Amino acid sequence: MSRVAVVTVVHGRHAHLALQMQAVARSVRPPDDYVVVAVDDELVAQAAESRARVIQIAAHPLGLPIAAARNAGAEAALTSGADVIVFLDVDCVPGPELIGAYEAAAGSIELSGDILCGPVAYLPPAPEGGYDLADIDTLAAPHAARPAPEPGAVIRGGDHDLFWSLSFAVTAATWRTMGGFDEAYIGYGGEDTDFSACAAEKNIELAWIGSARAYHQHHAVESPPVSHLDDILRNAALFHRRWGRWPMIGWLEAFEEAGLIARRENRNGYEKV
Repeated sequence: MSRVAVVTVVHGRHAHLALQMQAVARSVRPPDDYVVVAVDDELVAQAAESRARVIQIAAHPLGLPIAAARNAGAEAALTSGADVIVFLDVDCVPGPELIGAYEAAAGSIELSGDILCGPVAYLPPAPEGGYDLADIDTLAAPHAARPAPEPGAVIRGGDHDLFWSLSFAVTAATWRTMGGFDEAYIGYGGEDTDFSACAAEKNIELAWIGSARAYHQHHAVESPPVSHLDDILRNAALFHRRWGRWPMIGWLEAFEEAGLIARRENRNGYEKV
């Protein structure tokens, strides 16, 4: 039997973490290790200690070090003997079958070297009293922009740019082959697209696991995310230098249409207006 670790990164969003913890506790196959990476957040460390192993890392002057935090969580899991690492964003609630479905896929000869991705449904605002985990799967369908096979089914291959880091899993061997997330990405956006581009370069496929379902808790969002403009410009430029194309193009175009940024004359970059 594999040793499975769940890793989540937290800075604030304590209520989201509390519901995720409840859902993890209801898992048909509970994790052997549950690592909460608290980014400059003492309150999370205090609240999570009874249900998870907490490690703390410092914030970064430029923004949340999401890539570094995920790497720190993975390293903690591997040091404790994890064979499979399941990554969940703090606002994602795992379905009861998610951990077991990822473990089964990771144990498959065909899929063990892939990046395993589960469908994620975006929930409506929580009713008074919060979400009921017993019927949360009736509230929303999986996101239509990404593959969402039925429970028990798998879709392997396809566009690496569809990868998202909300919910995914890898074997320890695949994680080591990938080398983790690039910690040059700081703040919002880009690190997951870079991760999937590295996977494509290494001929590591994506596999969409229908039974590994998660549910994204509703929260207010900006569209486009203007408060993260500096992060997105910096990380997009880093990605472009490395891969010769622009990530997050929808956001960049929206910023340009809003008059917040402009393409440089040589069209090799964007700058704030």
